Parts: sequence; C-alpha cells; structure tokens
Amino acid sequence: MIGERVKKYRTEKGLSITALADKAGVAKSYISALERNIQQNPSIQLLEKIADVLNISVDHLIKPEVDTKNLDQEWADLVKEAMGSGVSKEQFKEFLEFNKWKNKQS
Repeated sequence: MIGERVKKYRTEKGLSITALADKAGVAKSYISALERNIQQNPSIQLLEKIADVLNISVDHLIKPEVDTKNLDQEWADLVKEAMGSGVSKEQFKEFLEFNKWKNKQS
C-alpha cells in the first residue's frame, strides 16, 4: 500500500511525520492517516509533494518494489555486465526512461 511505502521511505530518510508534513506542506494528520492506510486515495499532487521531500519518484510510492531476492540469473548477469562495462546508474535510468517514452509513442 502507498501508506506503507511513504512510512518506509520517510523512516529511511530519518524524518518524523511532523518533519515530512512541514516540508511537504501537508497536514501531519493526513500523513499519519496515509501511513496507517486510513487514507487510501491520495491525489497525485500530494504524492508529488511527498516524493519531492523524500527525494524519490512518485513511482516509488505507487508501484510495489520488485523482489530482487528472486531475480532471475539472466537479469542478474545482465546488470553485472552493464556495471562492469562502465554504465552508470544514471545512464541506465535514462535508457529505461527513454524506452518507456518510446513505447508510449508506439
């Protein structure tokens, strides 16, 4: 759920609910309700504010994380090869974003 991810990233950043609420310009009670899954339909604008403070993309809050423990060996080898060839994380992310954009154009 979105609220669980908000809490996860908030605690990883060492922020209290109050600090996140203040920095995002959102009511502390709303963040609390979101994290407890009482509020389950936050607006995209609210998620953008929260994601900005947490320095993550909105996708991180919306989409569940990929279970890398069960990462297929071929994918693991491909990532290792990319890393070994000097492809940076940023370059890899740019490639993925371009690929998403390209697929949307089709």
